[in-house]
Amino acid sequence: MGPWRQALAALGGAWLLLIVLFAQDWGKMFAQWWDSSTYNHILLVPAILGWLVWLRLPELRKLTPTAWWPALLAVAGATLLWVLGTFAGFDLFRQAGAVALLPASLLLLLGPRVGAALLFPLCYMAFLVPFGDELVPLLQMITAKITIALVHLSGVPAKIDGVFIDTPAGLFEVAEACSGVKFLIAMIALGALVGNVCFKRWGRRAAFLALCLAAPILANGIRAWGTIFAAQYVGVEKAAGIDHIVYGWIFFAVVIALVLGLSWRFFDRAIDDPMIDAAEIEASPRLATLAAQRLPVGLALVGAAALVLGGQAWARAADALSAPLPRQIHLPDVPGWQRIDYRPQVWWEPRASGADHRLLGRYADAAGNEVDVFVALYAAQSEGKEAGGFGEGALRPDSDWAWQGEGPQVGGAGTERLLAQGRVMRLAQTWYRSGDLLGGSNARLKLENITDRLLLRPRATMLLILSAEARPGHDPARALAAFRLSTGDLAPWMDRMAQLR
Repeated sequence: MGPWRQALAALGGAWLLLIVLFAQDWGKMFAQWWDSSTYNHILLVPAILGWLVWLRLPELRKLTPTAWWPALLAVAGATLLWVLGTFAGFDLFRQAGAVALLPASLLLLLGPRVGAALLFPLCYMAFLVPFGDELVPLLQMITAKITIALVHLSGVPAKIDGVFIDTPAGLFEVAEACSGVKFLIAMIALGALVGNVCFKRWGRRAAFLALCLAAPILANGIRAWGTIFAAQYVGVEKAAGIDHIVYGWIFFAVVIALVLGLSWRFFDRAIDDPMIDAAEIEASPRLATLAAQRLPVGLALVGAAALVLGGQAWARAADALSAPLPRQIHLPDVPGWQRIDYRPQVWWEPRASGADHRLLGRYADAAGNEVDVFVALYAAQSEGKEAGGFGEGALRPDSDWAWQGEGPQVGGAGTERLLAQGRVMRLAQTWYRSGDLLGGSNARLKLENITDRLLLRPRATMLLILSAEARPGHDPARALAAFRLSTGDLAPWMDRMAQLR
């Protein structure tokens, strides 16, 4: 068996085993590729990867694959990324780790020269990971700001409050679906591909990628403005109908055509230019030094298997952690406040999937202030039980409430302004408690949970959300400030409530 056949057989077996070992992560990724319009373009990425390898095939055949032991560090790094994602309950890291194991194992079994020849396809594998949802709030705000600027330029009187734009024709929301994230992510993938295949100069590649970043954001703002502008003359329903016809892959195709049309004359790679130069790769002294660090293929496979299986065993041990919790918890008495029936103007109930205890109640004081208190207590943070997970907390994705913007910063809490049915505003303040941590930062909570799981240390996590509705004559921020003043220091108050100390 020739060196290429042996190497490819080993690589094929390793990739098959990795996909089986991380089948849960690959299954979730495929479900997102298939079910979510944001990630439908990823279905094309495997075919694109095959095409990129085929473009390099004539020169690739001139290289000799060799197993390379330093790539075990890359395998270890990818495994650690997956472990950290598992510990944090962060699917993006888990999936990135599962994908990163594929190029890491290729480097391990085929060596640095082949890795250099396939550098771009290996990096392009990153687009197999469904990412971008994290950008939605930022893109909503950017789109809203672009839209209100264009609305004012077009002479339409309007006011903006977070992601809501109030005009004479009605109230418009730059919703998550209107953030433009799916087109932005697809455009970044296209920009990287075209930049590699059609350009040779790095300056032109960077300029083209910058255009691919800016164009969908600006185009989405123009689209949102067009809908609002049209609504002033034909009504909201007709304008929304026109928007639904235009907005989609047809809209995206027009943006692509414009971007490629503007860039076409600057393409500087001839159609018959080779994508790589095998002679240059073979002659590189640095690559020759790296390639000399070989090891038998069998040892490479054993070393990779030990790292991957060790990481999975570590994750299973951390999943078994569970801190002791009280059988029952109660909303405490608060000086100057009394419990009243919970009757919100629009039903509001935070989501805390997987919590072991949940409480929701309303307090009122003599001044007429009313505050809603939501508490969730977790014995552990794991898959499906993340206090700071996507869709968890004050804003349920399946509710009448929409995110309006950030609230005023108070005591390190995460604050949000929510709006329901275009008329009811609610201010929510979120705190997380785990160990010595007290604050509203989801990132800090994940770091705290990761540390606990790395050390196999069981520790409970508590979620506290204080919220108040806006009512005539009653400011929610003032009501929340009065309530926090009555509770005193939140850390011991939360510890007593959940019996953590």
